[in-house]
Amino acid sequence: MKPLQTRRSNPLFREPYDSQLFEQKFASCLYSTLLSKSTFYDIVVLCIGTDRSTGDALGPIIGSKLNKLFPKQMTVYGTLDHPVHAVNLNETLTQIKNRHRLPYIVAVDACLGEMKHIGTVTLAQGPLKPGAAVQKRLPEVGDVHLTGIVNVGGFMEYFVLQNTRLALVMKMAEKIASGLYYTSLYLEKRKAPTMAATYVLNERVDQS
Repeated sequence: MKPLQTRRSNPLFREPYDSQLFEQKFASCLYSTLLSKSTFYDIVVLCIGTDRSTGDALGPIIGSKLNKLFPKQMTVYGTLDHPVHAVNLNETLTQIKNRHRLPYIVAVDACLGEMKHIGTVTLAQGPLKPGAAVQKRLPEVGDVHLTGIVNVGGFMEYFVLQNTRLALVMKMAEKIASGLYYTSLYLEKRKAPTMAATYVLNERVDQS
């Protein structure tokens, strides 16, 4: 769980998960960020969190949904069956280092924020600090990071995470996983996304 999210300067992307064409806009942004990297790096999506806490389950739910879509241009770590959390994060980072020639990590995590920003998804350059919201000291991770605000922060964070609505987390995870999958398809085709292509992609995701 990332700490309370404040307004960052110049994020790559920031939109509510339920905004119009969210997946397409998100995928277009991430595609542009990864395009120059994917030739040289292995793209790793590291979904951090635990299924023992509703709010903190955003990451592993995204990982599970994305894994079922079999993204050819990405390797996913962190699912409901095999979550990546405080206990095994260091071990997982070692595995990634050993298994991938040049890993370029997209770190995914839930975070807390202001009431008016609940449901907002942010993509930004640089690493995130998982566990900071619940006073856990974990290594910073990610070349870019993706966060979703699942509830209000600033007080009793652990209790807030436990009492986050599962419906919200599931809806956010569905949209984010779809956006990540679209990005993988764009990288596979090595061409900029078009509106015509998004309808075909939507059908493929809906049928999965």
